[in-house]
Amino acid sequence: MAKTKNYRHFCPVARSLEVIGEKWSLLVVRDLLRGPQRFTDLMKYLGGITPKWLTARLRELERAGIVERESVEGRREVRYTLTKKGRDLAPVVEALAVWGIEHAQRPPLPGEAIYPEQTLSAVTMSLNSHRHRLDEPATWLLSFGQSGTHILRYDGEHWSAQPGQAGADVTATITPEDWMRFLGARRLERAALLPTLHLEGEGDRIAEFERTFGIRRAGSSAD
Repeated sequence: MAKTKNYRHFCPVARSLEVIGEKWSLLVVRDLLRGPQRFTDLMKYLGGITPKWLTARLRELERAGIVERESVEGRREVRYTLTKKGRDLAPVVEALAVWGIEHAQRPPLPGEAIYPEQTLSAVTMSLNSHRHRLDEPATWLLSFGQSGTHILRYDGEHWSAQPGQAGADVTATITPEDWMRFLGARRLERAALLPTLHLEGEGDRIAEFERTFGIRRAGSSAD
């Protein structure tokens, strides 16, 4: 597939977009920032991409020195991973995630694929970017039904998220679709969506969770 981005404009921003600005390219980088991925893994998380498009993007990113292949010894399986050049795009992806949460949120459209791990990754980037702090470390377990459970953790300095289970200060149960509607709502509207979010834990820890996500219950005072 021919490249469509050629600005003929001498500028580092324009040149960067010529290298990484093609459709799907930054999303491939986004997913590889989690670690090596198989072709089928990338197909899953890049909902809407075709094998032809993914093959083309991977080849272009390989030629640009952003992605490389790793063979699995004794198998025909190939995994794709980022080079140092590719990993240097992490701040770009993080900045886009934070900007998207603050300025481009909306509820999911019909038929859009929803992966909680992607939204939680963006949430942790936003919390870390804004240096959101709690009085003490916290572990929150988010249960998304058939989409599995994920841990959102604050260690006293940084936020992180990963699939799995753990003893939690707060357990939040919600469907992936309602979770996206919750995040996509304006902060003043989130309290109205609380019936879709079942929270378990001590009262002060639940209040901590709610403050973090900007939930203001009726009659509550501002922080």
